[in-house]
Amino acid sequence: MKRILIAEDSNTMRSMLISTIDELEKYAIVEAASGFEALRLLPREHVDLIITDINMPDINGLELISYVRNNPNYQNIPLFIVSTESGEKDLEKGLALGANEYLVKPFDPQKLQELITKYLD
Repeated sequence: MKRILIAEDSNTMRSMLISTIDELEKYAIVEAASGFEALRLLPREHVDLIITDINMPDINGLELISYVRNNPNYQNIPLFIVSTESGEKDLEKGLALGANEYLVKPFDPQKLQELITKYLD
């Protein structure tokens, strides 16, 4: 079963992401409440996709993306940003750092499901 890491500090948003993914009924989920926690989990948990917020305490989503893209062990893992940051500069920066997709909150659950399926199936 393919595994998806969700790095999101908001319990409510993390729950929404999980329920959206659970509807697909074919992926396991690893949760991280911060970018720092996500970095701690990466060496211990094999993941096939990372979904991250940008604004998080400790290590933010952009720092997480930079770490993942610069580490040969993780650099090929697809990475999505789901964030309230909706400006063109935010989108460009996220994609320039190496995010594969950028969705703005509130996100469209069907769009997220389609993207997950596109990258993991």
